[in-house]
Amino acid sequence: MSTPLMEKILSKENLEIARKAVIANKGSAGVDGMSVDELTAFIEEHGEEITERIRMR
Repeated sequence: MSTPLMEKILSKENLEIARKAVIANKGSAGVDGMSVDELTAFIEEHGEEITERIRMR
């Protein structure tokens, strides 16, 4: 079950803004070791699954 706030957070528009901000800031790799260069491909491959799993919590 998802709340209206969670739906705003998980909207494609909001997630795209966040992705662009991370790339623009040249963010360093996190605990997962993923570089900014790998981010777009990862989101394209796993983004829907991740957002659906968050919605189901």
